[in-house]
Amino acid sequence: MAPNALVAAVRSDSAADDIRPLLGEGSSLAVVSYDDLSSLEAAFRGASAIIHLAGVLVERRGSTYEQANVAPLRSVVEAAKQCAVEKFVLVSATGADEKSPNGYYRTKGQGEAVVRASGLSYTILRAPLLLGPATEGAAALARNACGPKARLIGGGRNFQQPLDVDDLARAALAASQPSVASGRTLDLVGPVSLPERELVERAARMIGHEVRVSSIPKRLLSLVLAIRLRVAGPGFSPDAVEVITANTRLDAHPAATELGIHLTGIDEMIKRSLEKDRQK
Repeated sequence: MAPNALVAAVRSDSAADDIRPLLGEGSSLAVVSYDDLSSLEAAFRGASAIIHLAGVLVERRGSTYEQANVAPLRSVVEAAKQCAVEKFVLVSATGADEKSPNGYYRTKGQGEAVVRASGLSYTILRAPLLLGPATEGAAALARNACGPKARLIGGGRNFQQPLDVDDLARAALAASQPSVASGRTLDLVGPVSLPERELVERAARMIGHEVRVSSIPKRLLSLVLAIRLRVAGPGFSPDAVEVITANTRLDAHPAATELGIHLTGIDEMIKRSLEKDRQK
């Protein structure tokens, strides 16, 4: 493998088609299966570092929190050990805790524990809501900011601390160096914490628009989703509601300083998140 080359390991040809246009010169793709250790080892052979991004917030049939957030990580870690990879970088989530009653937070914490027990040199980056082009956070922000009314869970009073997706990419690449933040778990958050409703209103003002925020009762929504979960099976759940309405108010400086990155400001983050929508 050439120095500084990137191999994007994906699980399907359709995912490969989506990612291929984004790859730079010298980078390549590998289609892998988490159930086939040999395919992982073939993709990782010659790699100096692995950055693991896989996981889900909303469960689907055949893709539960355990199946998406923990099981694949065990396979990837084992393949990384077999290939003697120098550094393992795991992108986790703020709030991850293997003892949490919330299934998402618990499995994210269990995934972190797998990495810590692996014997590999590692860095764990806990990320919050991501903004920037092609992120789900940006799509939701645009929908809420561009309409006449934004219906937010709990009225959007929970504090978000969004991170620019490009800052996450820069941080992961920095952490892939063996000497950077080795054995560390870092809360990699954006520079500003603010209520979700203020984030939406700020985005609306940026495009010369005024939006009225109304509230979706959190307890009622969680009850309805719990009933739906029992009747219809996996989908948007009370656990997911808890995650997206969690308060994130953390010091952004320690992680940014340790990784040597400059964090994108909140206004620039919002602008980048709205650009695609405004060009339509």
